[in-house]
Amino acid sequence: MNDLLSLRRVSAGYGDAVVISNIDVGLRQGESFAVLGRNGTGKTTLINTIVGVTRQKGGMIVLDGRDLTGARPETRAKAGIGWVPQERNIFKSLTVEENLTAVARPGPWTLARAYELFPRLRERRSNLGNQLSGGEQQMLAVARALVLNPRIMLLDEPTEGLAPIIIEELLAALTKVIREEGMSVIIVEQHAQKILGMTDRALILDRGTIVHSSSSKALMEDPTALEQHLGVTGGKKKRLGHPPL
Repeated sequence: MNDLLSLRRVSAGYGDAVVISNIDVGLRQGESFAVLGRNGTGKTTLINTIVGVTRQKGGMIVLDGRDLTGARPETRAKAGIGWVPQERNIFKSLTVEENLTAVARPGPWTLARAYELFPRLRERRSNLGNQLSGGEQQMLAVARALVLNPRIMLLDEPTEGLAPIIIEELLAALTKVIREEGMSVIIVEQHAQKILGMTDRALILDRGTIVHSSSSKALMEDPTALEQHLGVTGGKKKRLGHPPL
């Protein structure tokens, strides 16, 4: 099966600095990736490079056979790349419903389906973006990406700074999107144990390069790579705890 998204020896960074080097990644239709690594290892830069907001130094980015290397971010979005950045980037002066309808494109993900996935947003559909909690803003950011009806969705630290109950709701929704809806997803997350169970494959980055690639299941069953590259201790899946990734 051909890859939906392919990165071929991609190097990128900011200004003259190279942050990620010679990245080779292929993501198939309906597949999900966990991207793990310590802070500063290039996880966000990898996402930003796919989106098109870094300076690419080499390699190719191909989406469903279309070469997006050098394409502007808006061109990549129209081609089918949905993005949920750490900053969320919702329209804080618009209501929840206006945030969703302003960007919606034709496809299976409609306003009604977004509300079904996130009932909190339906309850707050008349609230302005700046009247939402951090967790509700994150749900809105995910819903905004979905109603764009992308081919692939990129999420950068989606649970960062959220209350445990909100994290539980958000991860349950993302699991449904991945497992039941078959969305192709790449998730960067600080805590491995939160997303390994909902993803198919896992990558670990260190100093801007891929140092480990395996199925998520294999990494949960044998977390040696987590211990080696992320400082996770315990040696068993059940003892991973909350590692400082």
